[in-house]
Amino acid sequence: MSVRIGIIVGLGNPGAEYADTRHNAGFWFVEQLARKYGVSFKSEKKFFGEVARVSEQGQDIWLLKPTTFMNLSGQAVQTLAAFYKIGLPEILVVHDDLDLPTGIARLKQGGGHGGHNGLRDIIARMGGNDFARLRLGIGHPGDKAAVTGHVLNRVTREDRTAIEGAISASMQVLPDVLAGNFSKAMNQLHSQS
Repeated sequence: MSVRIGIIVGLGNPGAEYADTRHNAGFWFVEQLARKYGVSFKSEKKFFGEVARVSEQGQDIWLLKPTTFMNLSGQAVQTLAAFYKIGLPEILVVHDDLDLPTGIARLKQGGGHGGHNGLRDIIARMGGNDFARLRLGIGHPGDKAAVTGHVLNRVTREDRTAIEGAISASMQVLPDVLAGNFSKAMNQLHSQS
């Protein structure tokens, strides 16, 4: 894939009660990115989210935190992408992933939603799944019945540190992702763990 990224969407749920939950790992990533670039998110009702703009290698990249709650994330993605004429392959979605051990980050191009409601809604609203993903591992609680509590309860300090480590590792390969060197970024990130 040699497409340059135009939108980086961090998935999560709005509101202080969700800020420290595993399900908000995508928010943590784009918040860290905004701090790195010295920009702030602004609430944009027309985009159903909070947005910030950064410039990398002469191109604008929009950072997006949907404020619609996880299962309606696609509404924000669809609206922002349509407004700025950004195609599906130019979108990077950052999300928590139960199927990866806590603290592991993986890049992926395309694929299904794996039961993730945010991805499910984006695929449905965008009419396809040909977008890049950055999967931030949050581990699985071991029992399907415990999943909701696992993703929506406050994260432990140990797990938060591990997830922040995955975010840091992802930040190191992000310039290659943004430039369209997806395979190089993937190889580098996946060889770290």
